[in-house]
Amino acid sequence: MMKGRLNFSRRSECGETTTSSAPIEEEVEWEMRPGGMLVQKRSESSGVVPIPNLRIRVTYGAVQYQISANSQSTFGELKKLLAAETGLQPVEQRLIFRGKERENGEYLDTCGVKDRSKVILIEDPESRERRLIEMRRNAKIQAINLLIDDVSTEVDRLAEQVCVIEKSIANGNKVAEVQITTLIEMLMRQAVKLDSIQADREACAKKDLQSKKVQKCVETLDVLKISNAKEKVPVVVTTKWETFDPSPPSTQWELFD
Repeated sequence: MMKGRLNFSRRSECGETTTSSAPIEEEVEWEMRPGGMLVQKRSESSGVVPIPNLRIRVTYGAVQYQISANSQSTFGELKKLLAAETGLQPVEQRLIFRGKERENGEYLDTCGVKDRSKVILIEDPESRERRLIEMRRNAKIQAINLLIDDVSTEVDRLAEQVCVIEKSIANGNKVAEVQITTLIEMLMRQAVKLDSIQADREACAKKDLQSKKVQKCVETLDVLKISNAKEKVPVVVTTKWETFDPSPPSTQWELFD
């Protein structure tokens, strides 16, 4: 910022122009505009002429927005207004006016923007690429969570069957061994599915939780299998009685000489 002095002269009563020995000094503040031009700094208190608002037509793809902005705003401030309309953050925006991309610090009026001027908005290519990568990543995470949720639902169903078998054996009832063996096999299939899921961060924690649940169910069934083998099945003993003829047996005597 620069300051300068202005000297004022006055005319004497004889009509001669004289310079005051004590010049009136007025400090003027200067500012450098984005185009490299040195101009007098705008004073907020001057306010003699109201600063006009511009209706700017901003084209973004097939959509057009009409933004009301102060004529002395910068393109950076215009981007902030557009962020609320388009959802693009200022760092993701590139504004083109009169075939040239404008910097954030450039003023609208200095660049020639007038009422109903047209500005083109395009998304920064790098930002778009980052957003696409993020979208693909989120889609992958969602798919992984769905796979884990499916396994979780099946594990819960099998865990209920384990509880039923456990109660039955605890009540002294013998369970067919094939039921226990089949249930163990079904649980192991779910364990294989979990191992094939490539999870990370939060999904990994969900996966580990289900893996521990499967392991606990299998261990319970192994113990139940041993207990079930010790249970004795009630045996009904049927006795076949031999019948005897009540008449005395016939006796044959052998004669010896």
